[in-house]
Amino acid sequence: MDPFSHILLGYLLGFGLWGPAGLQYVVASAFAGALPDADVVFYPLSTRFPLLRHRGMSHSVVGVTLVAAGGTFLVPQILAWAFGPQFGEGSLLFFFIALEVGGLSHVMLDAMDHWSVPIFAPFSKQEYHFDADRIMNFGAMAFVVFSYALMIYERSRVPVKIWEVTAWLLLAAAFVYFVVRLTARWRVGIAKKRLGFDDVIPQSNPAAFQLVARAESGGFLRLRTARYDLTSGAVSDAESLSIPLTSSNHTPVESRADALARSYPRAVAQSWILGETHHFEKLRVVEHGFDVFWYSLEMVFLGRAAGVLAHVDLETGAVKTRTAWRDPRRVFSPRA
Repeated sequence: MDPFSHILLGYLLGFGLWGPAGLQYVVASAFAGALPDADVVFYPLSTRFPLLRHRGMSHSVVGVTLVAAGGTFLVPQILAWAFGPQFGEGSLLFFFIALEVGGLSHVMLDAMDHWSVPIFAPFSKQEYHFDADRIMNFGAMAFVVFSYALMIYERSRVPVKIWEVTAWLLLAAAFVYFVVRLTARWRVGIAKKRLGFDDVIPQSNPAAFQLVARAESGGFLRLRTARYDLTSGAVSDAESLSIPLTSSNHTPVESRADALARSYPRAVAQSWILGETHHFEKLRVVEHGFDVFWYSLEMVFLGRAAGVLAHVDLETGAVKTRTAWRDPRRVFSPRA
């Protein structure tokens, strides 16, 4: 997640614990929300000591606790220097708790997406990712921007009571969001096992997930995908695809399968996004061959997916490709 999301969550959690009477702890929690990403300062030392890498030891319970313990004595002084002496006053225990809460909220946010974090390092090398959210979630980013804009606007313009209500409402909205995300991820996990899919891909809609499967056998690459919706509990839009791993050299191009086999390696070679993410295709027959849109199921924004448009010539078998952002549902419509 981006640092602004981490700071906002730390701030809201700190407010939920102390409210307006403990602003120094609220600010400390917000500060700690971004602190684990300071591990980037250890580069290039981290190339020799893996625990110091980004999303390494700093993104674990032990790492957060050690930073919170040390920060308990430093952060009050920093806050007093930055915001006034009253922000450096208070209980050292509460400062420790605030730093711990902010740091652990950072670890939780990072673990929710597909980035792995070693939560129990250094005692365990096991890394965790829950695939419950997207690292670039434009809906969540819009909420963060709205929250910052609202709180900045209210500063020194409204009574404390109104600011307090605003903070509670934002905390409640964040809580509902996480409950929906995690509940949907739990339910789609059950559907994934029942239907034999390999992975789930969170969508911008917190109640929606994409199910995907990939397997190679008998000279074919087989891809499957379907959509899960928490609101209906239904799995829909199921599609499957078999791509020959080798294509015939005969011309003219004899079939849809041959068009897929010829265009697929070219598309993956042209776009690193296709190589790094789960993907699928849309194909149509045209007068002089086949048009194929290979698109990412993960790199999607406002319905448009990153991918490669390929044209396979019917007579010569030649493949022409170009990268594109298209809506897979409308890629070959007249308006596309």
